Amino acid sequence: MKRETFSSGLAVFFATLGSAVGLGNIWKFPYLTGQYGGGAFLAVYFLCILFVGLPIMVSEFYIGRKTRKNAVGALEELKPGTSWKYIGIMGALSSYLIMFFYSCVAGWVYFYLFKAIKGDFAGITMANAQSQFGDVIMGPVSPIIWQFIVMGVVATILAMGVKDGIEKITKTLMPLLFVLIIICDIRALTLPGAGEGINFLLQVDFSKLTAAAVLTALGLAFFKLSLGMGTMITYGSYFTADNNLFGTAAKVALSDTLVSLLAGIAIFPTVFSFGLEPSAGPGLLFMTIPLVFSQIPFGNVLLVAFFFLTSIAATTAMLSLVEVPLAYFTEERGVARPKAAIINAAVIAIIGILATLSVDKSSLLGSYTFLGRGFFDWFDYISSNVLLPVGGLLIAIFIGYRVKKEDLKRELSNHGRLHIDSILNVYYFILRYVTPALLLIVFLNSVGILKF
Repeated sequence: MKRETFSSGLAVFFATLGSAVGLGNIWKFPYLTGQYGGGAFLAVYFLCILFVGLPIMVSEFYIGRKTRKNAVGALEELKPGTSWKYIGIMGALSSYLIMFFYSCVAGWVYFYLFKAIKGDFAGITMANAQSQFGDVIMGPVSPIIWQFIVMGVVATILAMGVKDGIEKITKTLMPLLFVLIIICDIRALTLPGAGEGINFLLQVDFSKLTAAAVLTALGLAFFKLSLGMGTMITYGSYFTADNNLFGTAAKVALSDTLVSLLAGIAIFPTVFSFGLEPSAGPGLLFMTIPLVFSQIPFGNVLLVAFFFLTSIAATTAMLSLVEVPLAYFTEERGVARPKAAIINAAVIAIIGILATLSVDKSSLLGSYTFLGRGFFDWFDYISSNVLLPVGGLLIAIFIGYRVKKEDLKRELSNHGRLHIDSILNVYYFILRYVTPALLLIVFLNSVGILKF
């Protein structure tokens, strides 16, 4: 049967952007930008995108489109009978581990959207906000139900296929996400004291650019773009033959950053206007935002819009994560796509219960720790701190040293139709000598061998 691909360059862009945009865009990136010097941090972040994010993204696109296979099969085709296929296996494993805890948090988002639609946040106080958040994450029944609902939505979309599922959803939801963020931005900027929030986000303070800030920017440039987990290899295998891989990578990186900044403009003027703490992390999403939105005109409408855009970010990211093992099941194991979608969603939902129930530290699972971490934290640590940077490092080495430059040029130039000699030389140099060194530093720092 003929393998599906995306229908156009626009479909490629929205699907890939949907993979990159996730929950971290809504609160983590804007907060870290403000914490580490605003505009100064952004400048460093863009340099990290140039030296780490873009080279690995283009490399993953190359692997996927060149082979038209899933992450495991692609590496096996490029270097048959070698151990390089384990890069793809690591990517699939990373996708599973991330989904075990990501589906838990996405379940909270879906639940909060449902509560906002019902109007449960009208007249809410801080005590009510904390109580509601505690009820949502501790359950124990409701967070599991919502985690299963999330995986049901993801499985349904993926079962519809690449064009009718992933492409149609991302082409609809990503523009809608931008519209909703801008609506929230306009309202946030009209609040008294909004300037303080904008100053927090965009101030240029080079005194805050510590070694820790630079390493944070390095990590974000890699992790925020969904690299090292097989997603860009898998999506790259669905790209059109005439797609400009360098151009797509650049547009996705810039648009992903723009989404993060727009989310920050929606959140921080509101937070500062009400004198709240901007470093609340996930609590900023689930406690302070309902509190402040409930106290402004049309606040509940904005709250519904905010959690809807957050659910969009969560859903499109999860589609790309689950597509990695799903593509392996269908192509390497011959499982029908709908069946593969159901199997993968069920596995993630069932094992993800361990992460969901470990959030409540007073419960049996929550009180269980190994080396100081529970299930939720271990799923996060192994994927983010070990598998992803190692996977990215191996991809840089594989493309930089095991693939001929002539083969790279042929594919990246769309068989000579694009004139890319200058950018190819820069990309190839960075990929061979700069990116591996930086990813090695990120890995050694993330596992505690280097201390900054």
